[in-house]
Formats: sequence, C-alpha cells, structure tokens
Amino acid sequence: MRTYAQYCPIVRAVEVLGDRWTLLIVRDMLIGATRFNELARGLPGLSRALLSRRLRQLVNAGLVRRTPDGYALTSAGTDLRPLVFGLADWGARHAFGDPRPEELDPELLLWWMHGRIDTSAVTKRAVIQVEIADRRRTYWLVLEPGDASVCYTDPGFDIDAVLAADLPTLYRMWEGEIEFRHALRTGDINLTGARWIVRGLPDWLQLSEVAPIVRAARGA
Repeated sequence: MRTYAQYCPIVRAVEVLGDRWTLLIVRDMLIGATRFNELARGLPGLSRALLSRRLRQLVNAGLVRRTPDGYALTSAGTDLRPLVFGLADWGARHAFGDPRPEELDPELLLWWMHGRIDTSAVTKRAVIQVEIADRRRTYWLVLEPGDASVCYTDPGFDIDAVLAADLPTLYRMWEGEIEFRHALRTGDINLTGARWIVRGLPDWLQLSEVAPIVRAARGA
C-alpha cells in the first residue's frame, strides 16, 4: 500500500479509510449489516472480489473482526460512528442536492426499506405491493410478526395494500426530505388497502439512519 509519508494522525486515518467503498462498508456495518451477502446487497456497485479485499484490509487494520456468522466491527470500528454520521451532516448541509438518475436504484431502496421496518406491531402477515410508476416496476414487501422481507417477483400471496409513487419521491421520503404522512396527504405517495396497514405503515417504516440528519439540515 502506498502511503502519504507524513507523520500525522489524519494521514494515518486517510490511509486506512480513504480507499473507494471503505467508508460505505463501515456505514453499512454501523447500521447493522454483518454478513457478506448483506453487505454485497447493500452495495450493488461493489464487486464481490473488491468487497472481500476491503473487508480483509479492515480486518488487518483492526476495525473489523471475523465472526462465526460473518463480520463485526471492533471497538475501533464502532468509534467511527461520529465520523461517518458527521459526514452525513456535512453532506446534508452542503452537498445534498436533487437526486441524480444514476443514484436511484429501486431494488436497493426496497432492500434498505425492508431492513428498517419495525414488525413488533405486526400481528399477522401483511403483503404490500410497491408500484414504482416511472420505472414500471413492481415489488412486494412481506411483513410477518417479527420479520420483514422484500420480493422482486410475485410472492404468490393475496395483496393487502398497495404503495404507489415515483422513485425520486420514495427516495426523498426515505432520506427524510419529505415526511411520509405529508406525502400521503398531498397525493405524492398513495397507500391504499387494509386500514390497519394504511394506518400502521408510516409508523412501522423507520426510514434511513440519516433521515433525522437530513431533516435537521433542511430545517436549518
């Protein structure tokens, strides 16, 4: 590995964290990813070979350790939380403009969403069909007591509710730029079907970890 040849703690940190994808791997582990396949699904632009290499580098640097089921952050890795979410705050204030088309991946968004649904209040199966009109794509969220999954093909269950919106609006809601219930009131997002789902989903969906940061930046 080439170094900057400067004796400075900032330089040492950049040498560990400055490679492409490294901080995003740390970001996903900070919000709960522990398995190789989870990390790969959450970073679809990263090849599996490069993911393996970056994880190996993080292990060698003492930020990540192997576990029987995958990977976990060490205390040094966990200590990166203020840095990573400090970058989120700076980005929300100074570098977070309108979404670019290449940034909007519907399958990635549904993958993120399913992992942030609180199913503790779900008492029976709820199948939510997600219709993304501008992409002409349909997905399904299948919620069970204590579990949530996303299906990219029809799971074969009866549909209990339909969530419909264009992809930029769903991303803005997910990132905290617009409030879910406000978007329902304005019609930017439509949610129809069983009343218990229509009432419950805005509370069950916890949104992105950075949504509070984006809201605060927009308020400022």
